[in-house]
Order: sequence, then C-alpha cells, then structure tokens
Amino acid sequence: MTFAPLLLVFLPLVAAAVSFALPERLSSWRNAANLGVAFTKLLVVAYLLNATEAGLVFEWRYEFLPDNDLVLRLDKLALLFVTLSVFLWLMTTIYAIAYFDRGPNLSRFFGFFNLCVLAATGVAMSGTAITFFLFYELLTLATWPLVAHKGDDKSLRAGRIYLSYTLAGSVAFLAGILWLQSLVGAIEFAAPPDLTGIPALTLTLIFILCIGGLGVKAAIFPLHGWLPEAMAAPAPVSALLHAVAVVKAGAFGIVRMIYDVYGIGTVADLGLGLPLAALASVTILYGSVRALMQTDLKKRLAYSTVSQVSYIILGASLIGPYAVIGGLVHLVHQGIMKITLFMCAGALANRMGIKAIADLDGAGRLMPVTMAAFSVGALGMIGLPPVAGFISKWYLGIGALQSDAAWVVAVLAGSSLLNAAYFLPLLYRAWLLPPPADRPAIRELATTRDRMLILPAAVTALVSLGAGIFASLPFSPLAWVTLIAEGGYLR
Repeated sequence: MTFAPLLLVFLPLVAAAVSFALPERLSSWRNAANLGVAFTKLLVVAYLLNATEAGLVFEWRYEFLPDNDLVLRLDKLALLFVTLSVFLWLMTTIYAIAYFDRGPNLSRFFGFFNLCVLAATGVAMSGTAITFFLFYELLTLATWPLVAHKGDDKSLRAGRIYLSYTLAGSVAFLAGILWLQSLVGAIEFAAPPDLTGIPALTLTLIFILCIGGLGVKAAIFPLHGWLPEAMAAPAPVSALLHAVAVVKAGAFGIVRMIYDVYGIGTVADLGLGLPLAALASVTILYGSVRALMQTDLKKRLAYSTVSQVSYIILGASLIGPYAVIGGLVHLVHQGIMKITLFMCAGALANRMGIKAIADLDGAGRLMPVTMAAFSVGALGMIGLPPVAGFISKWYLGIGALQSDAAWVVAVLAGSSLLNAAYFLPLLYRAWLLPPPADRPAIRELATTRDRMLILPAAVTALVSLGAGIFASLPFSPLAWVTLIAEGGYLR
C-alpha cells in the first residue's frame, strides 16, 4: 500500500501552502487550516497504528537516481517517531496560535513550521540513506527561519550558528553515506548492506563520519553549541526543536545507523559501541552540569536537552535488549516531558514575564495549572516514578547490567542527582516561596487564548504520567517499543 506514506507527507505540505498563501489578516482561516490538518493527520496515524500492529508495512518507492530510490516506509520504528511528531504537532499548533495571537509574520512562521513537521515525518519514514539525507536537509532549511523568526540581532546570530553547525554536520554525514555506498551500493534500512570484506578501519572511519554528522543535530558533546544559542527563538520553536524535530532526527538517525545499516553484530565486532556509549555518558553528565549553572529558565532547559537526548544514544550503543528498549522509549518519553517544560516556560514568560529562574518565586500560586504541568515534566526528567522518565532510566539501568557496563548505572545515578539539583530549586521557588509584593495577581484560565496557551502543557503532562503509570498496558509507548525490539532490534 503506497498511499499512506505519501498522505502523511502531503498533509503538512497542504498546511504549509495554505499558511504561506493566506495574508496575515486572515489569521482565523490560517489557524483553522493548521488545526484541521494536524487533527486529520492524527486520525490517519491512529488508523495506521492498528494496521501496522497487524503486520502491514506501507511503502512508497520512486526511482530518484540510478540505483538510488526514494523510499518512504512505515514500519513500527517509523510509526513510533511519526506518532510522536503528529501528537506533539497538534499540541504545539494549539499552543503557538495562542502564544503569538495576532503577531507579525505568522503566515511565514506557520508555513515553515509545517515544512519542519513534513521533514521530521520524512526522516521517520525514510527507507534509504539518500531519502533520509534529503529530508534531513529539508529539516535544517525549514527550521532556520523559525530560529531566526524574531528578526533581531540575537535571533539572526542564533540562526547563523545553527546553520554553521548543522550544515557542517550534514557534509560529514553525506560524505559517510556516499563513501559507504561506493563500497556496497544503495543503502536500504529494511535490508542492511553486506559489509563483509570491507576493511575494519574503513568501516570505522565511515561510522565516525556518519555519527559525527548526525551527532550535531543530536547535540552530542562537543557538537552541541548551537542548541543553547537557539533559545533566542520563540517558545513554540524551542518546544519543537527539543521535543520532536531537530534533536530527535539526529538521535533517530544514529539508531538507524547502528541497527539498520551496520547492524549490532558489526558494531560489536568493530568495538564501536563502547566509545559511543562513553561519549553519550560524557554528554549526559556535561549537559546536566551546564544546566545547573544557568540562570535563564530556557537555557537551563536547553542544556537539560543536551543531557537527556543522549540517553537515547546511550541505549542504542550498549546493544543490550533492555538498553535498546530504554533508549527507544526515551525518544518518546523525553519528547513528551520536554515539550511540557518548554510550553510551561513560554506560558510563564507570556503571561507573567518570567524568564529568569530568580523570578519564579510564587509562580505556583498565581499559575497553578502551568506549574503543576511543569512539575510533572521536571520530576519525570529526574526519573522519579510514576512519570515516564522513570521507565526509561529503569530499562537503561538494567540494560547496562545486561551489557556488562555497570559503570553506566553510576552515570544514570549521577545524572539523576544533577537533574534533581537543577530542577527541584525551581519547584521550591514556584510553590514554597511567596510572590513578590509588586507582582499583580492574574486569572490563569480567564480567556479562550489563556486556555489554549496552558492546556496543551496540561495534556502532555498527563500523557507523561499515563506513559509511566500504564507502561505495562498494550497501548503504551513501552509496549510498542518492545514490539520494535522483538521484531529485529534484539538480533
């Protein structure tokens, strides 16, 4: 069945075209189109989840170059990422409409916003390395106008830094896949290439090029510098960057390289898993320490992302049954929890002007729904039950022991302590300290716009709780990831 992958790409393209075409004064029409398309895509994905669970694989193929087909394939792993992106796209669309209200240049913003979602969907469904690269590059180009959306010096500088990092990473990744294709032919993820006979040094250098290129978007240390700078972007962009689009595309690509290009046997034989796990562990601890040093709320969340995304890479590189499950499920869990935190941070800035951590005093009394959602996300990042983050860390810890890497448990414990050190003071300020005497009282959910701004974070916070509490049920992210792992990632 070929229509489904094309439909998932076509729907955000429609929303992008409508957004670009409509003048600013027709904001209600633009908003309706964006919400309608996002909701429609969610319904399509709900149907595909049932069909894919029954064993169907949806594929579209087009001969792009000789022996290099463009392939969109909806297997279980692709649908995991697509489902995450579609759900969070709907939440972020609702949030962005309220956040910007009737601000300037919103037709441009929503146009590129939808192109960004299109690219993330294409990355998820890519069935060949060349298809992946094309959507990966589209994601870079579609995201840059969002990072620079405000148009001020700080935003334009952030955009330049973002492009310099990500385009350099793309060059490295392209060099790696072209080098490998020159040796084995077209690279399809469903049928990993035969790497026998290729010198180990060559395979190692190609792996380093590809992982290095993908590691830029995944914000692996020391390739992470663009991510904190990108916090100059508006809160809806930050939420999109950190939860579902750019950093997740990098991490997702690394998973594909390890399991669907090289294969875990080759990675183990070449001894590449342990160095990558060590680099991911350094990134986890480094990001946590840097987060602890930040006084700006969004910057603290940005360095938290640097740390948290490397849990996915750590799980993939350990090559153990529970480790890969923990890494893949964290792709979902981190996205839901992190988008909650960024939407809350944006709501606090939008409604109360709170940007610095020192300004959080009493915020829980004035905006209790917002801070309750923020608290759920923060506790999940620390890894406290019953929030979803606990499930990820539990599986990663057991996976580390299965892989004879007990030192990883110390990394996870140290990271959790650091997470507590930079999140709990925020909750203490918000809930236990009184608000400044000169801070006016507000009605948190007084208007429809207020509710659209705050309720998406409340929904994602509840989903974060549900993903932890109901992890053992068949419809949970953990259950779906276990199906993926049992279907081939444990071989």
